[in-house]
Amino acid sequence: RPDGSYEGGLGAGEELDRTVAAEAGAFLDAGRTGTVEVGEEGSRCGAPLTLLVESSVPPPRMIVFGAIDFAAALVRVGKFLGHHVTVCDARPVFATRARFPEADEIVVEWPHEYLARTTVDARTVLCVLTHDAKFDVPLLTLALRLPVAYVGAMGSRRTHLDREARLREAGVTDLELARLRSPIGLDLGARTPEETALSIAAEIVANRRGGTGAALTGAKTPIHHDPGAPARRIGSVA
Repeated sequence: RPDGSYEGGLGAGEELDRTVAAEAGAFLDAGRTGTVEVGEEGSRCGAPLTLLVESSVPPPRMIVFGAIDFAAALVRVGKFLGHHVTVCDARPVFATRARFPEADEIVVEWPHEYLARTTVDARTVLCVLTHDAKFDVPLLTLALRLPVAYVGAMGSRRTHLDREARLREAGVTDLELARLRSPIGLDLGARTPEETALSIAAEIVANRRGGTGAALTGAKTPIHHDPGAPARRIGSVA
């Protein structure tokens, strides 16, 4: 189920049922079909149990707004994570197949106009790299009101404060602004486009899976944040 709960079981204990449900849910969330191997008591180590997960949903969308150099690296990481990746920019000289050969779609259109007409859902991630108020403000005003999984925007902290003020002037509420991940990405000390893309992808995964982004070394938090586990969320087990 979308909330992470499940019914039924394999008859070998709740820990195995929770692990199988979490692993299968990750496949379904990504629109992937394949095999899942888990240990006898729910461990990810060993493979006495192999299950086939068949998904009939399309992969989640990643829409990258702004055909800049950093976008090319993000497209590659998005594809690696299993997203259907679209690059959108109003400037045809930048939004070209030659610059983004791995993108599934390249759209030359004003970002907010494209977002208004395209299909998004609760798994869609929106990455705003345009770094220009004339693109950012109308785009984010719309994006923050859509039922998508993630909205992030690139820019310095100074840019973020200016953007936030402009969005408030445009009528965006504090509750809507709280959804915005800006500056985009986790603090990895990233410098290169590839490192920056990795920091963005890490934040997207943490947001999707309930992770904190903190180092696992010395932490007491679970490595795998399984939906339905008692410490996280109560699921229905029949």
